[in-house]
Amino acid sequence: MTHPALLEITERIRERSKDSRATYIARVQAMRDQGRSRPRLSCGNLAHAMAACSEADKAKYNADGMVNIAIVSAYNDMLSAHQPYHKMLDEVKEAVLSAGAVAQMAGGVPAMCDGVTQGQTGMEMSLFSRDVIAMATGIAMSHNVFDAALLFGICDKIVPGLLIGALAFGHLPFVFVPAGPMPTGISNSEKAKIRQLYAEGKVGRNELLESESRAYHSPGTCTFYGTANSNQMMLEMMGLQLPGSSFVNPSDPLRRPLDDAAAVQAVKLAEAASPIGIGDMVDVESVVNGIVGLLATGGSTNHTLHIVAIAAAAGIKVTWQDFSDLSKIIPLLARVYPNGTADVNAFHEAGGTPFVIRELLKEGLLHEDIDTVIGRGLAPFGEMPALEDGKLVWNPSPVVAGDDMIIRTIDRPFQAEGGLAVLHGQLGEAVIKISAVKPEHRFVEAPAIVFEDQDDMLAAYKAGELEKDFIAVVRFQGPTANGMPELHKLTPSLGVLQDKGFKVALVTDGRMSGASGKVPAAIHVTPEAACGGAIARVQNGDMIRLDAEKGELTLLVEPGEMDKREPSAGPVVPDTFGRNLFAGFRKLVGPAGEGGSVF
Repeated sequence: MTHPALLEITERIRERSKDSRATYIARVQAMRDQGRSRPRLSCGNLAHAMAACSEADKAKYNADGMVNIAIVSAYNDMLSAHQPYHKMLDEVKEAVLSAGAVAQMAGGVPAMCDGVTQGQTGMEMSLFSRDVIAMATGIAMSHNVFDAALLFGICDKIVPGLLIGALAFGHLPFVFVPAGPMPTGISNSEKAKIRQLYAEGKVGRNELLESESRAYHSPGTCTFYGTANSNQMMLEMMGLQLPGSSFVNPSDPLRRPLDDAAAVQAVKLAEAASPIGIGDMVDVESVVNGIVGLLATGGSTNHTLHIVAIAAAAGIKVTWQDFSDLSKIIPLLARVYPNGTADVNAFHEAGGTPFVIRELLKEGLLHEDIDTVIGRGLAPFGEMPALEDGKLVWNPSPVVAGDDMIIRTIDRPFQAEGGLAVLHGQLGEAVIKISAVKPEHRFVEAPAIVFEDQDDMLAAYKAGELEKDFIAVVRFQGPTANGMPELHKLTPSLGVLQDKGFKVALVTDGRMSGASGKVPAAIHVTPEAACGGAIARVQNGDMIRLDAEKGELTLLVEPGEMDKREPSAGPVVPDTFGRNLFAGFRKLVGPAGEGGSVF
């Protein structure tokens, strides 16, 4: 039986979205009513579309009823997570051909690595890359010769961008294909320790680089539970990726059969008499399931942006209050770094996403009756894939987790509520990730020290000016100001100060990485400074109270005093290193609470 509060929140979202969802479904139906695409193309259109095909494929291409599968890929060989796609693309095309269909590489989408751009200029383009990817997906599908698609993407903005783009073609089925995480390197706790030692000046750059290279060491997704791996969890929770397929390493013998099975499933979906499109699959219930998964596993705060934007692309209006209200009923069932010491490989070994899905379904905390890429119902996503006698099978999740310090049953969670909270107060609305913050650090009341650039805060730290209780206010980091970069490189320094016993916190209209953790951070502050938010009027010495338990972000300044203050004008965004190309995006972008989207 579905939990009554889950039903109430779901119905609230449905009612709020009634008109926008109806408009979206009408658009999907208009595309569906036109029937299969290729019969409507001219001979010249078709000749161009199949010119590079082999003669055998051309014959298939023209056969009545033959299915053509698009491949949209975020492959590049700089991203470790996406490097395996180079080989996988050809393998998956073979699987499509073996299933009696044809496949074409429809288009590539950009894929930047936040790990490379973290703290650098390129990070100011990171959030906008999601919408660029969505548009690039639309361009790939615009040739209108396809009956379904396979989406190759894993990392931070890439999966949300692919999904938003796919929803513009909501009458077609789409199946995501992961590549899996890299094998475990050094422990995450050891990696974090070296970072803090470097921040303290106790080890040098060479030692830090050696440590980082031992952590990020081979093809595959980074193994911490950041945005990339939260994406993979979300896709399974929404039924858009094969059950248990997310965290199988690229070199695992199970990887190829899973990829082939995804290809075969795309063909089956396209061949159905009445194909169920991704616009049907991504409905109010599946979006709620994605939020529930995020809360139950302590996933990345970036998804308070991405899920909102994905939902909007399907005509569904989700708010941060929905996240907050769901968090009150969703227990935390997993502790994966930065919310624990284990990585995603250990999480998968202990039972992984299927275990969490099975446990949540037991208590009615997920919507089971949804359309997925393998059929109606989420229950099969509580099973784990395996090879038996060389054949791919799915087995029920174990009754007991492999390690209850990583993953737990629903009756004994790590905490009764989910991993995220929403803060309200004079500074506006903000998000905080509490699953990695110890209870004793969830309340901080201290004077503000204001910075308008993250490097200024690091300079103050290195100068020894932050050896005290304070709340760092780092502003003009929102979507309109400079594209809303992640501020993860502040984490080690703030962590050092917290470990010294100082009460510290961060308040910002920017983002923090999905890998950020133990320091309390009120992020995504809305309205942002560049749009007249109160954060633009904060001054050094103003007392701020951050109370994660009560959901409060209080500026302890008289309202009359704030009214007298002139807001800071903020820094000027330089037009170097590609920033100028995104000036239009900065003018168009919506607020963080609406997904930080240009659409």
